[in-house]
Amino acid sequence: MSDSEVTRTGGPRLVVGLYVVVVALTAGLGFVLGVIAPQGLDPELFGVVQLPPTPLGMAVYGAVTIGTLLGLLLVAVVYVSDRYADA
Repeated sequence: MSDSEVTRTGGPRLVVGLYVVVVALTAGLGFVLGVIAPQGLDPELFGVVQLPPTPLGMAVYGAVTIGTLLGLLLVAVVYVSDRYADA
């Protein structure tokens, strides 16, 4: 088997795939939480934007919150690894 026949599954493609899966899973769990609708549910995006306590509102809240947090961490890791990586 030559090197051209071997497919690479790691690296940036895997990390982005995991990022998308985690954000989608969080949106799904937010939707389920919105369907259950416990008392006192009042999602507020970044402390500024009020979202309705509906399944869609909770899905948006979960996806945007986790997507932003993980996205910032991912950008920081990429920046540090590009800047300080050994050649």
